Amino acid sequence: MSIEPDSSNSEINQKDELEPGGSDQSLLTAGLGKKQIFGQSAFKANMSKGAAFLVESNSSLQTAITPRILLFTSLAIATTIISIVINNSFLGILGTLATLILSLLILFPWLQNIIQEWFSPQDRNVFIGLIGVIVAIIGLFRFTNLGSGLLSWGKRVNWDASGTLAEWFGALGQIAIAIIAVYVAWRQYVISKDLTIQQNLLTVQQNIITQQQTIDSYFQGISDLVLDEEGLLEDWPQEKAIAEGRTAAIFSSVDGSGKAKILRFLSRSKLLSPLQRDRRLGRAILDGSGGYAEDRLEGVRVIDLGVMLAGADLADNDLRWTDLSEANLIRANLSNCDLVKANLSRTILYDANLSNADLNGVRLFYGLPEQASPRSRSEPPNYETGEQTGAVIENADFTNAQRMSESTRYYCCTWCGEKTRQTIPGGCEGIPNKLGR
Repeated sequence: MSIEPDSSNSEINQKDELEPGGSDQSLLTAGLGKKQIFGQSAFKANMSKGAAFLVESNSSLQTAITPRILLFTSLAIATTIISIVINNSFLGILGTLATLILSLLILFPWLQNIIQEWFSPQDRNVFIGLIGVIVAIIGLFRFTNLGSGLLSWGKRVNWDASGTLAEWFGALGQIAIAIIAVYVAWRQYVISKDLTIQQNLLTVQQNIITQQQTIDSYFQGISDLVLDEEGLLEDWPQEKAIAEGRTAAIFSSVDGSGKAKILRFLSRSKLLSPLQRDRRLGRAILDGSGGYAEDRLEGVRVIDLGVMLAGADLADNDLRWTDLSEANLIRANLSNCDLVKANLSRTILYDANLSNADLNGVRLFYGLPEQASPRSRSEPPNYETGEQTGAVIENADFTNAQRMSESTRYYCCTWCGEKTRQTIPGGCEGIPNKLGR
């Protein structure tokens, strides 16, 4: 028999009553395609910037290093070598100075690019500041009485006991070299860390693309299985088992967002709802208004979720209008989920987390809240009175749940237990606790 929804949970805003338009699959595929195109564009842009930097660096070097400078440098080097051979000190000094100056002119653009690439403006400022401090200290020693005072103090010091001045400067040099080595290692660590972060971002993006491709393949496989010539899973016993096997397999390989996409697809495709079927042919029966007739009492679901979502993390996802009735969601994380108009009747929500979830129009039971009761293992549900049609919500967490209706609050306070009653928004004062604990 077909069961019409009761009016106990009909307090729905006009915005929430509108069903989502379009195909979830196409929207998700288009959105992910945009992400993929954006990632490829960003990668090409970075490559173009790198190439432009190399071209700019090479062009600047070519502009600075002219053939004339290279010729003069070669002549200066030859002059220096000849002066060394003939032992001419005057010619050697001139050749050495010319070689030094011209070589520095050649190396200056390269050194400038290296400094700009490896040292940020802040690092260069710190280096200049340190040089300034050292020069200022030398000036204080040279042009004030501080230097003479320390000199007189130094005369009274037994330097033989403390070591020579050269040893002191040698120790300071070693300390300076150690500091420079630590700084270089730190810079290498920063660069390596940045590269690791970029690689992780690329890996995450690739994982998202791979997951979406897997989900698209699943959608196509289920669609091919359902949309045959005979109708909705006409040869349903074998095809039903294959569909459930595919669903169970893909749930174990996708994250919470992927699970939510699959659930929305299956629910909107009527693959999770109990459909009224021909007892002999197994065909789903049309309801006369362009859809399939549902039979909550004796209908057969194309895909029975069973325990596929037990302990699943579905937090922060959109599950509006999804049919999760009779699913096992024990210890599932549904915090911050949008559960507007979701059907959770006879769903096992024991020890589930529904904190901050939007429960506007959610269905936890059929019939009147005063007569409704959770599902039973031995007693069949009565969809007219509501007995054994409710969700199992013992030890569930409803902290700060949003837009919970009065009928839903009454049912939750009645059947959630003493621990969960303390988390119900609005409190449970005056509502009986039928669990007795």
